[in-house]
Amino acid sequence: MSDPVADMLTRVRNAVEARHDAVMVPASRLKIAIAKILKDEGYIRDYEVLKDGPQRNMKIQLRYIGRKEPILHGLQRVSKPGLRVYVQKAEIPRVYGGLGMAILTTPMGVMTGQQAWRRRVGGEILCYVW
Repeated sequence: MSDPVADMLTRVRNAVEARHDAVMVPASRLKIAIAKILKDEGYIRDYEVLKDGPQRNMKIQLRYIGRKEPILHGLQRVSKPGLRVYVQKAEIPRVYGGLGMAILTTPMGVMTGQQAWRRRVGGEILCYVW
């Protein structure tokens, strides 16, 4: 697998489209940090790291409103292994006019675009969420 973050986002996107309650994803520190941001911002209900065998897995519980209307409408990978996208503190994008968010990896750790803007730090844009 050449891009594990894109694989995670695709699994979550497919599970939301199929209206599943949860999705299993191979775990890593970066993916756990992304899941923590998604939980803190209210896009997913919860996540937990499971140690089954040699590989750690992460179970992401998706969040819906009413009759399976998803809160998470879109996930888009921005920075890819073949083309990394870096921004400075003044260039951090707003997703859907502030209705969505960008997830960045910075020297201070993984954070949302708004948190990076407040801390005046730039970094690599991992994905957009709306």
